[in-house]
Amino acid sequence: MSTLLPRIIFVCCTVYFGAGAFAQTTGPTPAPMPAEIAPPRDMAYPGTIRLEVDATDTVRHIFNVRETVPVSGGARVTLLYPKWLPGKHWAAGRIDALGGLVIKANGARLEWTRDPVDVYAFHVDVPVGAASLDIEFQFLSPVESAQGRVVMTQEMLNLQWDAVMLYPAGYFTRQIPVAASVKLPEGWRVAAALDVASTAGSVTTFKPTSFEELVDSPIFAGRYFKTLDLGNTGAAPVRLNIVADRPELLEIKPEYEEAHKAMVRQAFKLFGSHHYEHYDFLLALTDRMGGIGLEHHQSSENGTVPEYFTEWAKNAGERDLLPHEYTHSWNGKFRRPADLWTPSYNVPMRDSLLWVYEGQTQYWGIVLAARSGLLTKQQALDSFAATAATYDHRIGRAWKSLQDTNNDPITAMRRAMPWRSWQRSEDYYSEGQLIWFDADTLIRELSRGRKSLDDFASTFFGINNGSHVPVTYTFEDVVAALNSVQPYDWATFLRGRLDGHGPGAPLDGLARSGYKLVYTDTPTDLLKSAETSSRSLGLTYSLGMVIGREAKLTDVLWEGPAYKLGLTPGTQIIAVNGTAYTDDRIKDAITAANKSGAPIEVLVKNGDVYRSVRFDYRDGLRYPRLERVANTPDRFDMILSARK
Repeated sequence: MSTLLPRIIFVCCTVYFGAGAFAQTTGPTPAPMPAEIAPPRDMAYPGTIRLEVDATDTVRHIFNVRETVPVSGGARVTLLYPKWLPGKHWAAGRIDALGGLVIKANGARLEWTRDPVDVYAFHVDVPVGAASLDIEFQFLSPVESAQGRVVMTQEMLNLQWDAVMLYPAGYFTRQIPVAASVKLPEGWRVAAALDVASTAGSVTTFKPTSFEELVDSPIFAGRYFKTLDLGNTGAAPVRLNIVADRPELLEIKPEYEEAHKAMVRQAFKLFGSHHYEHYDFLLALTDRMGGIGLEHHQSSENGTVPEYFTEWAKNAGERDLLPHEYTHSWNGKFRRPADLWTPSYNVPMRDSLLWVYEGQTQYWGIVLAARSGLLTKQQALDSFAATAATYDHRIGRAWKSLQDTNNDPITAMRRAMPWRSWQRSEDYYSEGQLIWFDADTLIRELSRGRKSLDDFASTFFGINNGSHVPVTYTFEDVVAALNSVQPYDWATFLRGRLDGHGPGAPLDGLARSGYKLVYTDTPTDLLKSAETSSRSLGLTYSLGMVIGREAKLTDVLWEGPAYKLGLTPGTQIIAVNGTAYTDDRIKDAITAANKSGAPIEVLVKNGDVYRSVRFDYRDGLRYPRLERVANTPDRFDMILSARK
C-alpha cells in the first residue's frame, strides 16, 4: 500500500474524531532508482564498430556474433540492445534471444551488469589502457514458429542487424559508424541495400555505414536465388531479389515480371521522386521461413507463399504486398511522423499518426497493384468490398476510436486476440485505407476531376528528390498539404473519422465512386482464393464466425449469431443437422434454412464439453461485393487506371 492512503485517513480522522484517534504508522519507502542511462546526443561516435556475423549454423538457427567497440579506458560504458524497432511500431527487440554474452578488453574478461530498470542495457567498467571492447554472443533465433518468427532455414535466412548488435548509449544511431560482414553457407547468395566492399569465399564485407542505415538494410540470403532488374526511377535502379525453398519456384513468366516493372514505373509517376540510391526488394517464396512485410528506406523484407509466381491465379491476395512496402520508401521512411522518429532504438516510439503511415500506404498498395496489372480492376474492387464489409461490422468502434487503435502495436504487441471485432487490432491499416479512399473521392468531386489524392502524394512525399534525409510531419502538416491540393475543412473531416464511434465504417467514398456495398450468396473470386489459401470458411456475415482447420472457429463476430450462442474461437464443429461436419454441409444448411425457415442444429465441442446449439438464422449465405450504381461517375475506374 502507498503511504498516501494512511495520510488521507489520518487527516479525515483529525477532522471528525480528533488528532489522537489514530496513530500515524510508518510504511515502506521507495528504493532509490539507479542512475539514468545517458540519453542520445547528436555527436560523432569516436571510432568505427566492427561487426562480424557467422550465419552458417542453419541446422540450429544460431547466429554467432563478434563485435569490436572502440572505447576510452577507465570509464563505464553502457551497451544497448535495440528495443524499439522502426516499422514494427513497438518494443519488439528480442532481448530474450540474446545468449552467451562475453565481453573482454586486452584479452581479459570483464564482468557486465544488466541495468535493473532497462533490461536492454548492459554496463561495463572499462579498465585503464583499454582501447576497445571485444564482444561475443549468439542470437538464438526461433527453431519453430511457436517461439516467434523463423528467420533461418537450411535454404534461406533473413538477417536483421538490430538482432545481432550491441551499441553504445549516448549517441544518435546515425552518428555511430559500423563496418559489418557476414559469413554465409557455401554457395549461398546475398541481397541487401548495403554496398559491398569485398567478397572472400563465403564472407561478404560491406562498406562502413551508420548504425541507423545498417539496421535499415537487412539481408536476405539463400541457396536458390534470383535477381530481376525492375528498371530505373530517376536514374536509381530497382531490383527484385528472390530466395525460394526450391529452384523451380523461381520460374517467372515474362508478363509477371513486366507487372512488377510497371509497379515501379507507376510509383514514380505517383510520387514524382525517389529517396534511394538504389532500391532492393527482398522477397522470400517460402512456407519454411516466417512471413514478413517490413519497410525500409532503400529496401523491404517481404515473405509470401512459395507459389507466388508458379500459381499466379491462386494468389491475387498476396500481390499488394510489394507495392505496399515500396510505398513506405516515401510514406514512413522518407516522410515520417514526428513522434514516431527517434534518435536511437531505445527511445520509445509514439504511434499517433499510423493512420497516415500505414493507412495511406495500404491505400496506395491496392491502387498501385491495380495500376500496374498486379491486380485486375475487379480484384481491386473485390478487395475494397472485403475491407468495407469488415469495418462496417467492426462493432468495437462503439467504445474504441480508430485513433486509439494506433496504440495497438504497443498495447497488444501483435498477439492473437479472441474477440478482434470488439477489441480492434491495428485497424488504422485498412480502416485508414477507407478514410484515404474517402478523401480521394471527395477531392475528385470537389475539384470536378481536376485534382486527386495523387496530387497530395506528389506534394507531400515528392519533395527533396534524391534526398535520403527523413522529413518529419505532424497532423497539422497533413491538413495543410490537403488544403493546398483542395481547400476544405480537412481537420474536421479527419478528426470525425478518427475519433468517432460510428455506427458503421467510413464508406462515403463508395457512393462517390459510383458503387455500393451489397451482399450476395456467392463469394467473389478473391474471397474464394483467400479461403483456399488459408484453409478457412468465412461465414462472418451469416452465422457470425470463421471456420478454420480441423473445423475449429478462428474468429467469432461480437454479438453475432455464434457469439449469442456462446461459441468462441477454438470451438470445434462436430456435426451439422445430425451429420458429420464439412464446409459444404454447413453452407447447404444455411441455404436450406433460408428456404424452409427451419433452424440449423450444430453439435460443437469446446474443450471436453460437447453440446448442441441451434441457429435461428434464415437470411442465407452473405458475401460482400461492390455493385455499380447506374448513372454515376465511375471514380474507381479513374483511381485504378494506370497513369500515362
